Amino acid sequence: MFFMLCKDSNATRILSKINLFLAKADCLYILLLMICYMLQVDEKGMRWFYTGDIGQFHPDGCLEIIDRKKDIVKLQHGEYVSLGKVEAALSTSNYVDNIMLHADPFHSYCVALVVPSHQVLEKWAQQAGINYRDFSELCDKAETVSEVQQSLSKAAKTAKLDKFETPAKIKLLPEAWTPESGLVTAALKIKREQLKAKFKDELQKLYG
Repeated sequence: MFFMLCKDSNATRILSKINLFLAKADCLYILLLMICYMLQVDEKGMRWFYTGDIGQFHPDGCLEIIDRKKDIVKLQHGEYVSLGKVEAALSTSNYVDNIMLHADPFHSYCVALVVPSHQVLEKWAQQAGINYRDFSELCDKAETVSEVQQSLSKAAKTAKLDKFETPAKIKLLPEAWTPESGLVTAALKIKREQLKAKFKDELQKLYG
């Protein structure tokens, strides 16, 4: 959890809809190191740090940072989707080893790339009597995709996600994302831009 302290009440301005805040550069104290700041200058020549953080005020006036703007996408009809929040919710599915939600602002729904758990998915296939040559073929089967998508829908319902936050289509990927592949960090956090570049064709097909 991150908090920002400012000298006066004018040091923080909350923007509409997504509560993105700008902290005045000459009166900001940082409790924890935050990177990737962008310097912005308003119409009066005042300098501000554009932190990219999403904040909310508590009843006692305390400001809490709850998310990052870079993970928020506005869909075609104006709904905002927090990619990280949805990914965390969908990751509770037993079938998910890793997942990346993708939202195209020119469409009204989300899609997802899913690396399924080998053990869990193969156990389901055995119980369901699904025949396959290898794990890649299993991931491509329509009944497999349907099974995983149903599980994701249940996880989304449990997390009380809105319908537009739940991926309408998914692609199952048989290969794990590892730091060596450059698709996740050493801490196993996904590298969104690298994943989007590597699986560009798959994402386009999901919106096809």
